[in-house]
Amino acid sequence: MTGAFPDPRHHPDQRTAGYRPAGASESVRGNRSWWDAEAPIYRAEHVDHLAGRLVWGPEGLDEEQAGLLGELAGRSIVELGAGAGDCTAWLVRAGAQAVATDLSAAMLRLAPNPVPPRIQCDARRLPFADRSFDIAFSAYGAVPFIGDPERLFAEVARVLRPGGRWVFSITHPIRWAFPDDPGPGGLQVTRSYFDRTPYVETAVDGAVAYAEHHRTVGDRIRSLVGAGFTVLDLVEPEWPATLEKPWGAWSPLRGRLIPGTAIFVCMLAGGADPGTRRPA
Repeated sequence: MTGAFPDPRHHPDQRTAGYRPAGASESVRGNRSWWDAEAPIYRAEHVDHLAGRLVWGPEGLDEEQAGLLGELAGRSIVELGAGAGDCTAWLVRAGAQAVATDLSAAMLRLAPNPVPPRIQCDARRLPFADRSFDIAFSAYGAVPFIGDPERLFAEVARVLRPGGRWVFSITHPIRWAFPDDPGPGGLQVTRSYFDRTPYVETAVDGAVAYAEHHRTVGDRIRSLVGAGFTVLDLVEPEWPATLEKPWGAWSPLRGRLIPGTAIFVCMLAGGADPGTRRPA
């Protein structure tokens, strides 16, 4: 499940786009194919924004500024939905022992130099032993594309050591109540925040070609607690006054009025937390 702030577009073989049920397995199949096809286009369009750092969202908050992962040097870290692995590469340069995972092999093949360790897999079935990592994270990867997030959070808890940190960013759940429009049209509520029907792009043969799954903030917290996590912080980055360039439906107009990104900072029960710096 690729991250790096998706901005879906319709491919010629897609006949419909809208809100309808989509199962967890068919979402995985559709998203894998979508990102495999989209990888070179997406990378070419956004490499300038993504390369050379770990950035949490279109607002530009990066890990060097925020310190949400805590101490990095010597830590074992896994990234879920890593895309080309830019964030993992940055962590390796910072002294961490980090590995990138992604559903899309095509995205992982676009990894920057030096190439970080990479594994293609479904984030719900991580190919690692229990208690393998100190930290797990995802920057707009995996979480919003998964129809059974409780399974994902349980899997993250399995591979983390007690006291391990789990940090992930997603489109802020409140955005699901608004149209996906960076202009004035994106400021009017048109859907219920409590409607959890997925957004789905459907291929001509009726198969799911792309899917994103909505959960409320409360849903996310309950799922995390159910998997054994304590939520330490919920970061909602403000849109910087100096950032005038939109990213898909994220824009200065919307970003200065309603949050666009939610970053959940969590700790697995059973050990000491390494601590974190608060965002500036």
